[in-house]
Amino acid sequence: MAGFSWFDILVFAAFFALVIGISLFKSRKERSGEDYFLAGRSLSWWLIGLSLIAANISTEQFVGMSGSSAGNVGFAIASYEWISVPTLVFVALFFLPKLLRSGIYTFPEFLEYRYHPAARAIMAVYTMIIYVSVTIVAVLWSGALTLTKIFDLPFWAGILLIGGIALIYATYGGLKAVAWADLFQGSGLIIGGLCVTAIGIAKIGGIQAFLHNTPEKFHLILPASHPELPWTALVGGLWIPALYYWGLNQFICQKTLGAKSLREGQRGIIFAAGLKLILPLLTVLPGIIAFQLYGNQLAGTTPDAAFPMLIRNLIPAGLKGFIFAALAGAVVSTLGAMLNSASTILTMDLYKRYLNKDASSRSLVGIGRILTVAFLIVSGAIALFLKNPKGIFHFIQEFQGFISPGILAAFLFGLIFKRTPPAAGIAALVLNPIIYGALYLGAADKIAFLNRMLITFGIIIAVMAVLRLVRPLREPVVLPVRAEVETKTDPSIIWMGAAAVAVTIVLYIVLR
Repeated sequence: MAGFSWFDILVFAAFFALVIGISLFKSRKERSGEDYFLAGRSLSWWLIGLSLIAANISTEQFVGMSGSSAGNVGFAIASYEWISVPTLVFVALFFLPKLLRSGIYTFPEFLEYRYHPAARAIMAVYTMIIYVSVTIVAVLWSGALTLTKIFDLPFWAGILLIGGIALIYATYGGLKAVAWADLFQGSGLIIGGLCVTAIGIAKIGGIQAFLHNTPEKFHLILPASHPELPWTALVGGLWIPALYYWGLNQFICQKTLGAKSLREGQRGIIFAAGLKLILPLLTVLPGIIAFQLYGNQLAGTTPDAAFPMLIRNLIPAGLKGFIFAALAGAVVSTLGAMLNSASTILTMDLYKRYLNKDASSRSLVGIGRILTVAFLIVSGAIALFLKNPKGIFHFIQEFQGFISPGILAAFLFGLIFKRTPPAAGIAALVLNPIIYGALYLGAADKIAFLNRMLITFGIIIAVMAVLRLVRPLREPVVLPVRAEVETKTDPSIIWMGAAAVAVTIVLYIVLR
């Protein structure tokens, strides 16, 4: 194992044994569908917050965002992190009260209550396709790349190793196992990532030398002509994937649906928003550090190799094993969250809805576990043949555009305008891949993908508005209600959210 001492291997094994052992122990009594898919609706705020971040920051963040900052985007890629702060606050105050009150398991389920069963089925199918062909694939690919660069393992062996570990606790314990694993791996990632950044900056010669070596890399706002992240996206298209990801993406938001109360869910989301403020130190700066130290080596390979190169070349024995364990653990936790959510959607939205309406809780859990294995096999096969010269982070963001504008439009419009007819929600979902696909095929080289998302979203909203005006419902839709769920937001939540947004605004003013 090139670059690793036996001490590193021991630390790596001990960390993984601790994480998997505790997570499986904590979830050992999960038997019902609500236990397995939503952790029995018992998650506390601190566990939700760290779990959200751990599921979010995996190798597609460390490898992908560091690769983008080492490449042609630079520090501006941090906007994906900081735009998430006001997005998370919006989700906590607007989305979560309505979704928890309805008692849903999945987001497609909400579309059935709000629009029509067809809307639920369409979103479920879309989500399954994106998970299996894009998001799970990206995590497997970036994780295997990390193993390849550090351990000199064959690429296929990296995919088998990562997928096998993820399979153990995602299939056994469900959401609670995933959440408890996230607690340790999220903490380890934050500590380890800060260590990588600190050691890298020290190697360069200190903060002043780091900031002055490549000043062109430190622009937060890029020209309108930039092919990936123009400044126009900051006021437009970037909000679409952010709101979709943090508000409606099953594998992320399933933790919030498992909250023991609205207050706990909201506090967890605001906690995650606060952590997002420091994440560019972990996910963005290492790419610039790698560019300054190893620019010549990076020129001969993919920019996505930047972060693994830092771990291999800079980090001392013992700490290297810990950082890699946390990073590999993040891959596993993200995969676990995705696989659990994918099986939740297919089990609850398609299998129980159309194939076996009287399925017992035990049989649903069994089907969920079988589907988890199937999804991982298919995604692993795709990852083996993935070739993506633009970078893995770009790959994830661009291809989610085939579904995210339409799903976001359907939810927002349906929540705000209570008399919106079912045809409008279905139209939003059906039109999305058609409009975005046409823009992708006809203008991919001329229009940045975030701007293509904005155009798609605008057209869909216009169509929904016309349908709302032409065929409004006579009576507003009445959604299901869990009477035991409190819907009033504590004022302290509002103040904490406002403080997080204010800090974000200040950062943009200072670092623009």
